[in-house]
Amino acid sequence: MNEMNKFVYRKSAGITALSASFTDFTYKKHSHEEYALGVTLRGVQQYNLDGSFQSSHASGVMLFNPEQIHDGRSQYKTGIDYVMLYIHPDHFTEVLEKRDLPRFTSPIVYNADLKQKILRLAHAISNGKDESFCSELLLTLVESFSEAKMSPEAYKTDHHLTKKAKEMMYYSIDNVLRLDDICKEFGMSKFQFIRAFKANTGISPYQFFLNCKVEYAKKLIESTKDIYLAVTECGFADLTHLNRHFKRVYGTTAFEYLTHIN
Repeated sequence: MNEMNKFVYRKSAGITALSASFTDFTYKKHSHEEYALGVTLRGVQQYNLDGSFQSSHASGVMLFNPEQIHDGRSQYKTGIDYVMLYIHPDHFTEVLEKRDLPRFTSPIVYNADLKQKILRLAHAISNGKDESFCSELLLTLVESFSEAKMSPEAYKTDHHLTKKAKEMMYYSIDNVLRLDDICKEFGMSKFQFIRAFKANTGISPYQFFLNCKVEYAKKLIESTKDIYLAVTECGFADLTHLNRHFKRVYGTTAFEYLTHIN
């Protein structure tokens, strides 16, 4: 890994914390099933999110909803430093004691109190603090969100075609993307389907499918500590194939990620 590009992951209390620093790295379009809460520490972090261009300056708090498609890069050659917390929706709603998934209404806010709570939790996880302590910090963080930052409204109903297509992709995640089977299901040509899927999600079917495979591989690595099982179960040709796609989403290889969370 480039010495100027560092991505360190740690996990505790069901939360993944990322400490990142890079200059010339660019995230490919991807999404996470978790909520992502981050703080830009240095530089200007730029990314496309739901069709809009965002710039997070130093002290900016970045708020991503689950499955929001985005990319990422540094505005300047001097690079950026930032931290990010990934919290599963079930875990998030458990803390809030709400059934409906809340939704961030502002992608970037500048709030000193929120910034400090995110940094405290990220620091505690990264430094191996007791899990119960991390859980208490999580509660403090989640409870700090106001109605101004989050909406109790449920997510917009996913387009039927997209929802069904995603289900079919998940079902064949250990294999290859079978566009013919999916298109047959909807009575569409490949190009009609690709155009419709991308218009509704902001990402191509192939990119989405690869993202699902990488995300599932990450889960397997976390639960089994077996990289080669992830290669096999997710249908990658070999470890190099997995690492190449893993790094495009998480900034680090699958092996490096495993060493971080162990």
